[in-house]
Amino acid sequence: METTDEGIGKSVYNQILSEVHQAPKARQELICGIEEELNMTVISFFVSCYPGAMIHDSDANMLQDLLLNTKINDNGLVLILNSNGGDGLAAERIVNICRAYSKNKFYVIVPGKAKSAATIICLGCSKIYMSPTAELGPIDPQVFAEDSGVMSVHSIVYSYDRLFKEARFAEGRLEPYLQQLEKYSNSQIEELRRALELSESIAIKLLKSGMMKELAEDTIKKKIELFLSPLNTKSHGRPIFLSDAVQCGINIEEMKIDSKLWKLVWSLFSRADYVLSSGTLKLMESRDANYRV
Repeated sequence: METTDEGIGKSVYNQILSEVHQAPKARQELICGIEEELNMTVISFFVSCYPGAMIHDSDANMLQDLLLNTKINDNGLVLILNSNGGDGLAAERIVNICRAYSKNKFYVIVPGKAKSAATIICLGCSKIYMSPTAELGPIDPQVFAEDSGVMSVHSIVYSYDRLFKEARFAEGRLEPYLQQLEKYSNSQIEELRRALELSESIAIKLLKSGMMKELAEDTIKKKIELFLSPLNTKSHGRPIFLSDAVQCGINIEEMKIDSKLWKLVWSLFSRADYVLSSGTLKLMESRDANYRV
């Protein structure tokens, strides 16, 4: 049995009802094949690119339900992840759950895109498998503004700080600066600053307790600056490819595009992507079970 949502609203994730049912045979066989290649338990988590489909807190509960019904290999757990992002706190919960059930033997495979909050999940694993075509991305949070759509929190705060600095050192009339500053709310700017700090804090904490445990937090922050600020990538949506991520000190193993592992992963992703293009928002599967939203 499958479950669906009637309409997509702000409260949709509080209304999600998912039931376990037998995973379709073709994808199940591919998951089993990937498990044989890696000798680890494999869970896939694919999220639609539909604007309303994002990583949410309820996904962590769905993942835990799935893991409760899955026997974890002693060699650990691999999460095959494809998502444009979502809630950073939900990403932190997902990492914590994966670490707990895998006894910290937790890897992530990125077949296509693991952006924003999905990148945070990747930063919390021990090793990332990526092909040269796979993408990570900046982790700075985004907000929705009625007059301009989705905007980068970093850009809003950066714009405010630059304008305030110009006003302080301006010679002559201040009215033009004051008029522009009136568009900003001090309390809102402080909330946005905390959102930036939270995203940064989660990433550094996960790396400090994972693949960069030997490094000091200040060192980690410098290493992953590419992920923290869109000033480096020039856009929140711009990809961070394998070679750039490796230079940041991220533990990544390249999946050669002619390897058996990559062919299995891409075939699984392609089949799941077809399901997502047909009205499913999220698909989470193991060798035995399938959750669809």
